[in-house]
Amino acid sequence: MSSMRPSAEPGGDATTGIPTTAPVSHRAPRRRPPVGRAVAVLVLVAVAALIPLLGPSAALRGTGEAQAPGTAGITALRAVVFAALCVQLGEVFATRLARRVPGAPLDRTPRSWAAYAAWAGCVAALALAAVVANGNLVPQELSDLDIGRLYDTRDGRLALLEVNAFIVAALCARSRRPASAVLPLAAVIVAEALRAHPPVEDSPLVGSGLTLVHLTCGALWAGGLLAVLRMLRRWRTSSPEEGAAVLGLYARVAAVLFAAITVTGTLSTLRRMPPSTVLDQLTETAYGRTLVAKVLLVAVVAVLALQARRRLRGTGDRVSAYVPARGEVIALGLVVVVSALLTAVPVPIRW
Repeated sequence: MSSMRPSAEPGGDATTGIPTTAPVSHRAPRRRPPVGRAVAVLVLVAVAALIPLLGPSAALRGTGEAQAPGTAGITALRAVVFAALCVQLGEVFATRLARRVPGAPLDRTPRSWAAYAAWAGCVAALALAAVVANGNLVPQELSDLDIGRLYDTRDGRLALLEVNAFIVAALCARSRRPASAVLPLAAVIVAEALRAHPPVEDSPLVGSGLTLVHLTCGALWAGGLLAVLRMLRRWRTSSPEEGAAVLGLYARVAAVLFAAITVTGTLSTLRRMPPSTVLDQLTETAYGRTLVAKVLLVAVVAVLALQARRRLRGTGDRVSAYVPARGEVIALGLVVVVSALLTAVPVPIRW
């Protein structure tokens, strides 16, 4: 009788005959994004890039107002500064909301973009400081820069404050307490509010206060939604209900932010354009036309937000609110770029 020896299975040990199991990967296979989604993203990026390039000339056409040199570049730089504020403040805001949701997997949050956003904001702020150093003109060569102007003028000191604040915010983002970046980012917002309302303006502190609230609420609204949607996408298979709960908390706060943005925006408009001249200046000035474009985009954002909130309150799949909310954050990105254009076009004359 011949002895039977267990045969080794594929992948087993040929010496002992003990089968071994191949390591099983628990990582979900990566799916390529649909072609339609990729095309849509490229179109939106192209539209956002065209706003600084074509927006100033389109807004100024037929108004009789002169376009300042480098308006397109300044618009793009200010868009980067505003976007950097949105991304970093939004991550801090979304993290605080997630901590209020029981069972939220805070150890599985998306990779932070805060440091990258802060360095991008620093580069943009440095480029804007170079414009100030050349007398608010785009420098053509290094010899055009007058560094002393940055320390001797109000705009120069505010520009330096933004550069340094973004550097500190980038360091905070890499520290053990990334939420501490709120303080330097608040300094950036204060600097932007003061820069937008020079002392020669009537009641500049009132205007700066309105801009301070408007910019803070706008950054939390846009940046917070982006960060929350990134969480919802990361948790869609493991913790979908927790992600929807975070989106629900955000929706409640966003309603207050929207109200504050609406009130401060209306008051700022009435300061720039007296009630008796609003209708004329909305169509006959570059500032008014840009403001109309911004209001229309905000209206689109509001419609998408209401649709997302309706799905959150429904009894069906609450995660389906991700679709209109994604459209909302895309529209908010366009609002950020148009807001940057609003700071670059000429301020309307009070008639």
